[in-house]
Amino acid sequence: MATTRISWALSAATEIIISVPDQQLALIDRGKLISKYAISTSKFGLGDGNGTYRTPLGTLFVSAKFGDRLPAGAVIRNRVPTGELVNVNAPGRDAIVSRVIWLRGMEQQNRSARDRCIYIHGTPEERRIGMPASFGCIRMRSRDVIA
Repeated sequence: MATTRISWALSAATEIIISVPDQQLALIDRGKLISKYAISTSKFGLGDGNGTYRTPLGTLFVSAKFGDRLPAGAVIRNRVPTGELVNVNAPGRDAIVSRVIWLRGMEQQNRSARDRCIYIHGTPEERRIGMPASFGCIRMRSRDVIA
């Protein structure tokens, strides 16, 4: 099964496991399932490499988080809030919203994830959650990425 393990920066005992076939993110603390969320991975498939727009597999680490205290739908560009708010499923909008969790690859197979700006982030395109639709990142509903 295609999975990605992500070590949470706040605690060595907390991890995120991404199931690509199920398009789900599981939050695990000390081996116990805390919650599951529907996600969207890349519409271009799995892998690593500049310009591929694929979601990397393997073990990654949370290198930084951005957007604490921002409201749902707050647009974040280059990891900086723009001040704009986007509604859920706003037509023609594919913005990064609400939170950014920046990932760094820990293995040869995903070493360029940070340079590629691979994030877990909120999306206004919530109607596409549950199916591969991103350009490499892991998309979540705003309410879920804020939780």
